[in-house]
Amino acid sequence: MPVPTTRALWLAALSLAPAVVALLSPSIAPVLIAFDVALLVLIAIDFVLAPRAEALEIRRVVEPVLSSGRVNIVRLELSSQRRITGELRDWVTPGPAIEGHRARFSAGDTIEYRVTPSTRGDLTFGPLTLRLDGPLGLCTRRQTVPLIQSVKVFPDLSVLSRDALELARAEDQVSRRVIRVRAEGREFESLREYRPGDDRRSIDWKATARRGKALVRQHQPERNQQVLLLLDCGRHMAGEVDGRRKLDHAVDATLRLAKVALDQGDLVGVMAFGRDVKRFLPPRKGSEQLRAIAQALYQVEAALEESNYGAAMDQAFARGSRRSLVIVLTDLLDQETAGALLLRTRRLVPRHLPMIISLQDEAVHRVATEVPATATAAYERVVAARMERDGEATVARLREGGARVVRGTPAVFASAGVNAYLDIKQRGLL
Repeated sequence: MPVPTTRALWLAALSLAPAVVALLSPSIAPVLIAFDVALLVLIAIDFVLAPRAEALEIRRVVEPVLSSGRVNIVRLELSSQRRITGELRDWVTPGPAIEGHRARFSAGDTIEYRVTPSTRGDLTFGPLTLRLDGPLGLCTRRQTVPLIQSVKVFPDLSVLSRDALELARAEDQVSRRVIRVRAEGREFESLREYRPGDDRRSIDWKATARRGKALVRQHQPERNQQVLLLLDCGRHMAGEVDGRRKLDHAVDATLRLAKVALDQGDLVGVMAFGRDVKRFLPPRKGSEQLRAIAQALYQVEAALEESNYGAAMDQAFARGSRRSLVIVLTDLLDQETAGALLLRTRRLVPRHLPMIISLQDEAVHRVATEVPATATAAYERVVAARMERDGEATVARLREGGARVVRGTPAVFASAGVNAYLDIKQRGLL
């Protein structure tokens, strides 16, 4: 398709002034017509001489798996045997933030642009739209190159590195490196010399008598225990908090918990559920299990339906009832749903250890505690305060039923869950 350039449009605009004069002096009209015809002929010639897309070799370089919420670089490598200039635009599935995907180029250039996906799932690149310059600069040839390429968008796995997950203990520093504390688990680890402040009950008197100096026993959390992560994909997780869907926050937290638990030597299973079970991976060990979990969760979506906690737990324990730490990642919004969850968690105790990890909306807390300036703000405060009270009452009921409950804002949601899991391991509660 021919597309006149800015230069051609300016030349056409120059003929407007003579056209006004031609109304007063018809004798110059033939000259004006000849100019316009010559311009159209030159534009047509320029379009015919303009290179075709077949003369340009284009290669898109992009990772097969991108990370949501992070900047990902995409490169377009262009090469040709002849001199070609023009403009290109790469099309991407609507949703992610894109910068630099439209640019001028010359053959031999490498164009880089940035893509920041906001959600998980599949992402499609292409087709590629080209405007190839003619030699006179009056017309471009517009062509579409079907350079279609699909990639997967996973949760941000970079936070799963060992340094980023070195037992974040401070809520305001999610990735802070924390010194390992003495574990209170039941498995013996080693002996060391007694230091002031050590619990005297940990002194190994036989080893002390043999070596002639006070030695204390160090223990480590038990390994090969079972952790089951239940990810709620119902209507409560379809909303947004801090610019991201609640489910995306929960998926990130699930992966971090799985990574830490697998590093501790435990067996980790994952279930994503709404009204029905969407994904289920039985508990296993090893790095392959983490990859399997990431693969299973990258495409799960929240549905506007009630979550069936009972069906999820029944299926989770259908093939065995080994004692497990059952972690439910959800949002405790209404009393009715919380009542169903309370009923099921009570049935888990004492055979299993249930733990609920719930998102806390800072915006709701802020509205519930700030002084209203208008009548509308006062009504909003009443509603927000009611939601806060309902949430606190739900947490209290769950804890009375034997469940551990962890609530956190999106900034500390994942680290709060990790810390709660590590506390259970260190105290030997599982």
